Amino acid sequence: MELCKLGVEPGLLERLQEGGFDSVEKLALASSEDLAKQLSLKLTAARQLIQSAKNAVSLNFRTALEMLEERRRVERISTGSKALDEILGGGVEAGVVTEFFGEYGSGKSQIAHQLCVNVQLGGSGKKAFFLDTEGTFRPERIAQMAEKLGEDPQRLLAGVLVVRAYDTDQQMLVVRKLEEASRLEVGLVVVDSISNLFRSEYSGRGFLAERQQKLCRHLADLKRLADLNHLAVVVTNQVLARPEIFCGDPTLPVGGNILGHAVTHRVYLRRGKAEMRTATVVDSPNLPCRSASFKITDGGISD
Repeated sequence: MELCKLGVEPGLLERLQEGGFDSVEKLALASSEDLAKQLSLKLTAARQLIQSAKNAVSLNFRTALEMLEERRRVERISTGSKALDEILGGGVEAGVVTEFFGEYGSGKSQIAHQLCVNVQLGGSGKKAFFLDTEGTFRPERIAQMAEKLGEDPQRLLAGVLVVRAYDTDQQMLVVRKLEEASRLEVGLVVVDSISNLFRSEYSGRGFLAERQQKLCRHLADLKRLADLNHLAVVVTNQVLARPEIFCGDPTLPVGGNILGHAVTHRVYLRRGKAEMRTATVVDSPNLPCRSASFKITDGGISD
């Protein structure tokens, strides 16, 4: 629903649109504190505005059959590997958050780079946004992947928007600014990695509760961004080893239950021999737990 139907005065309407609130639905989901700060409003005015938006949003019930038809039209981004795409249900799904976690060198950042290339293919006109928290983004890698596909490297490089974050506040602010993603024609948002800055800023058990609360808010922003803008959000995640586990794999993704419940699909990446890697879907509401092998070559991700 368009904002003008709320009867908002023109000046405020323009400020709302500039702030990324281009629909009643987005305004209804906003935080009153954030809205007041962003638009320099009194907190009571922000609350009234959000409540008006909530009152205007109708409950549109849908049947499960209608939802199934909608899901069949959901866009997906190819990883470059047919085997990996298959276990993901056809590629990385738009509208939700997908997590790739694994040890150093398991292929997390390589998949992220490949997705930044592939989201631009097929005449979609979509761009990629790369939020770099570890200093892993390499434009040279994008160029290599583009050349392998016979695409113009300059064009694909121009279609990747990159921001380097150095602390958790900046990381969270960037995601909130991305509420304007629909106007930027972004089809993919990558956070590489989701946990790095949170681990470094909030080290020690004494800060665990504060870290998890802040991470929870950040993940909620990412989920809302994916859902409202119908774009794919991909987060990479670090792992930790639990020495007390003697049987089975002692590797666990960082973030605990907060991260586990927030993402829609979780994919565990492991190193194989030479260029081979293994991906396993370990948690998903609709995908079975399956594994696939893929390669990381000079030209990118392949079978």
